[in-house]
Amino acid sequence: MARAQVLDGKWTHDREGGLVVFMVGMRVNKPWKVRAWWPVFTSFPRMLKELYQDPSTGFLGYTGGVRGRGTIAVTYWRDLDSLMAYAHSTTNEHRPAWTAFNRLSRQSGGVVGIWHETYVVPPGGHESLYVGMPSLGLPKAVGTVEVSSKRDSQRARLTAS
Repeated sequence: MARAQVLDGKWTHDREGGLVVFMVGMRVNKPWKVRAWWPVFTSFPRMLKELYQDPSTGFLGYTGGVRGRGTIAVTYWRDLDSLMAYAHSTTNEHRPAWTAFNRLSRQSGGVVGIWHETYVVPPGGHESLYVGMPSLGLPKAVGTVEVSSKRDSQRARLTAS
C-alpha cells in the first residue's frame, strides 16, 4: 500500500458555501456469525465506488476506518437533497443494501448494528486546519488550499467559508 504524501505547511479545504456531513458506521455484535455481518460490511465499498464514479450524486468524498468492533465513515455531500436522493434511489447500491440489512436484522437477532448522524452545515459553519498531514477529511473531499495570512486563524477560515 502506498503511503499518503504528507503536505508541508498549513492547509485547509477549498470550499465556500454550505455542505452536509453524514457519519455512518456499523458494529459487529456477534463476530463469530460472519455470514450474518459480512454482507453489511462489504456493501459500503460498493456504494463508495458507485458514488466516486458519478459526481452528479452530490457526493464529495469520505474518510473513515475500522474502530473496535466496527467501522466509521465520515462522508461529505454538496447538500441534503443530494444525500436524500441517493439514500432513497431505487437504482443505486444503497437501497438494496438497506433492504438486506433490515431483513438480516430481523432474522439474526442483533448480530450487527448500524448507526448514522447527519449534520447540515450552513455557509460560514465549517473550517479545517491540517499541518504536516496528508490530505484527508474535508480537504481530501473538496480539495486543499494553503492557509494564507488572511486565513491564518480559525475565525478567519470560518468567515471565509
